[in-house]
Amino acid sequence: MERRTQPMPATIRRARRTGAGRKAIPWILGAALAALIVWGLLPKPIPVDVGTVTRGPLKVTVLEEGKTRIRHRYVLSSPIPAYLERVPLRAGDAIIKGVTVLATLAAAPASFLDPRARAQAVAAEQSAEAAIEQRGAQVGSVRAELDLALKELKRNEQLRRTGAIAQSQWDTAANHVDVLRRNLDSAEFALKVANFEREQARAALMQMESASPQAGKPVEIRAPVSGRVLNVFEESARMVNAGQQIIEVGDPGDIEADIEMLSTDAVNVKSGAEVSIEQWGGGYPLPGHVSLVEPGGYTKISALGVEEQRTLVRVEFDDLPAGVFGDRFRIEARVTTWAGGNVLQAPTGALFRRGNDWMTFALDRGRAKPVKVKIGHNNGVAAEVLDGLREGQRVILHPPDTLSAGSSVSVRPAE
Repeated sequence: MERRTQPMPATIRRARRTGAGRKAIPWILGAALAALIVWGLLPKPIPVDVGTVTRGPLKVTVLEEGKTRIRHRYVLSSPIPAYLERVPLRAGDAIIKGVTVLATLAAAPASFLDPRARAQAVAAEQSAEAAIEQRGAQVGSVRAELDLALKELKRNEQLRRTGAIAQSQWDTAANHVDVLRRNLDSAEFALKVANFEREQARAALMQMESASPQAGKPVEIRAPVSGRVLNVFEESARMVNAGQQIIEVGDPGDIEADIEMLSTDAVNVKSGAEVSIEQWGGGYPLPGHVSLVEPGGYTKISALGVEEQRTLVRVEFDDLPAGVFGDRFRIEARVTTWAGGNVLQAPTGALFRRGNDWMTFALDRGRAKPVKVKIGHNNGVAAEVLDGLREGQRVILHPPDTLSAGSSVSVRPAE
C-alpha cells in the first residue's frame, strides 16, 4: 500500500532555514577572525623613498676658507740712516704714481762725513743696477717664451679646426699662453720696482756727495703706483735705520685670493679650474679660476687641535665688481677638483658600505634587490657609477635597518 508524504508547511520550512543560518553565524565569524589574524601576521610592505640613476654632468668641489690680497704691493723703506719727517698719510688714502710724496727723509749729519755710509750707498746703487739687468733678462726670457707659446697656440688652432688634436690639448696651450702673459706682467712690475729702487739709491748717494750738510736736500719718496695706502709702519717723526719699513702701498683694483687647501685636495686642483667665491658678504657667488697652486706647503693647527698640511691656491676673479673687496678680506671658495660632462650617477643617499664594497637596494617589481656597485667620483650628493647599475634604474634612498633582500616595499608619493 503506497504511503504518501504530506507536504511540509511553509512556516516549518522557514523556521528550519532560520535555525540553520543561526548555527552558521559562529562559523562565519570564526572564519573572518582567522582571516584577520592571518592578514595581520603577514609582512607589510615597507614604505621607502626612491631615486633614479641618471646620466649627466657631475662636478666634485672642495670648500675652503681664504682671504683676498693685493697682487702687487710695495713696502717702501729708508735707503739710508736718516731723519723721517712725520708721515701725513693714513691707511686708505689715495695716492698717484710719481706725484704723491709718501715720506720725506732728511739725511743724518754724520752720514755726510761717514765713508762707510757712502760706500754702502754706492753698493746699493750698484745692486739696484744689477737688479735692473736681472729683471730685464727675466722680462726678455718670458717674452720670448710667450712668443713661442703664441705660435704654438696658432698652430693648435689650425689643427683643432681640422680635428687633428683634442679640445683638451688646445685648452692646455691656451692656458699656457694666459699664464705666460701674467708672468710677463709680473716680470715687468718687478723691473719697474728695480728702477724705482735705483732712483732711490741714486738720490741717497747724491745727497751724501753734497758739499755740506746744509747743501743736501731732503729725499722725497714718491708713490711707485697709483692706488691706496695699505699700512703706515712709521707715522711719527724720528730717526730711522737703513732698510727700516715706513709705508706699504698698492692698487686695490689688482685683487686676487689665497685659498688655504689641504695638500691632499690641492694635488687634484689644476690651473684654470673653476672656482665659486661664497660667503664673502654678498648674496650671490662670484666666479673665478685657479691661477696657481703653490709648490710648497706649510703646517697649520686646526681649531680642533689637529695638525694639518696645507698649501695656498691662488685664485683670480673673472668678473669682479669695482670696490667689492679690500686687502685681506675673508672669503670661502668652492674649488672644482674634477668635472665630467656625461656621467652615469646615482644619489649618494642610496649607497651604503658592506665590508669593503659599496651596495645599494634596487627596486625590482615591488621588492628590494641588493646590488653591488662600483663607485668613482663622489661630491656628497651624487656619485659616479662605474659598474652595477644602469641608466633609469630606481634605487631606494636611505634604506632602513629592517630592509633586507626580497623585502616588499611601497614607494612613498613624492612631495
